[in-house]
Amino acid sequence: MRTEGVRKPSYGRSMTQPQAQKILVTGATGTVGRQIVAELLARGHAVRALTRDAAKADLPADVEVVQGDLTDPDTLIPALEDVTGLHLITFGGPYFAPLETGPRILDLAREAGVRRITVLHGGGPTLLEDAVRATEDMAWTVLMPVEFMSNALEWAPGVVASDEVREPFVTRLSAMVHESDIGAVAAVALTEQGHAGHEYVITGPDLLTVEDKVRVIGEARGRRITLTELTEDEAVSQWRASGHPEEVITFLLEAYGNTPEVGRTVLDTVEKVTGRPARTFTQWATEHAEVFTAQSGWQPGS
Repeated sequence: MRTEGVRKPSYGRSMTQPQAQKILVTGATGTVGRQIVAELLARGHAVRALTRDAAKADLPADVEVVQGDLTDPDTLIPALEDVTGLHLITFGGPYFAPLETGPRILDLAREAGVRRITVLHGGGPTLLEDAVRATEDMAWTVLMPVEFMSNALEWAPGVVASDEVREPFVTRLSAMVHESDIGAVAAVALTEQGHAGHEYVITGPDLLTVEDKVRVIGEARGRRITLTELTEDEAVSQWRASGHPEEVITFLLEAYGNTPEVGRTVLDTVEKVTGRPARTFTQWATEHAEVFTAQSGWQPGS
C-alpha cells in the first residue's frame, strides 16, 4: 500500500444527525461493499446498489438493486439519478483488472449532481483513483484499509477438515481491520461534512501475529487449532495448488514476508471518524465462529 503523501485528516464530524440521503454503492456485493450498504441503511439513508447481476445480489430487501458495469460507464447513467453520494472501487472485469473508465465515470457523476465520493484504494495508483483525487468540484475521500480480518476465512476449510492452519511467516505483525469498520468510515464520509480531500488509513485496534489469530479463532470456536509454519517454497506450492495466479503469489510473499509499516501500525481512524472504537479480532472471530466448525457448511466464496 502506498504511504507517501498521506494527508493528516482533521476528522471534522457533524454534531447533528445528517439528513437522509441516497447513495450509490458500486461493488455492492463485495466484502467491503456489503458493509457500506449495511452501515448506510443503519444510519437511515437510502441505498442504490450497482451489480453486474441483480438476480444474484442477495442484498437486503430495502436496497434498490440496479444492474450496471463500471467498465461500461454509460450503464451508470440511470443508477446515478438523484444520488448525493457515490462509492467507487478501482477495478472491474476479470482478475481485478484496474478500471480505465475513471474519468468518464466522474464526468457522469458530476453531471448527475453527485456531491460526495469515496473510493476504495486498490493497493496502488489507478486511473480511477487519480481522477478522483484530481476532482475539485466534488468532495472525495480515499479509503485505505490494511489487511481485512475476513482474510482469515481462507483458513476455514483446513480448520474444519483437520483443526489446522498452514501458513508462512507466522510471527508477522498485522493491524488487520474488521470489514464493518471500513463500511462505517465510508458511510460517514459519504453522508457527513468534514472528510473532503482526505485519505484515511483504516486499521483495527491491535497488532496481531498469525499465532495470535489462530489462537483467537480456536477460542471462539471452542476447539484448539494447530498452527503449522510453512517455508516460503511450501507456501508457494500451497497457493499454486489453490489456484492463485503468479502475480498474487508474488504479492503475498512480499506483503507477508516484508509487511510495510503502514500494515503493522495501529491508528485510531475508526474511532475519530465514527465516534466509536474499532472492532477487535476477537469480535470478528466470535461473529464467524460457526464458519470454522464442521456444522457450518461454509465454502470459500460463499
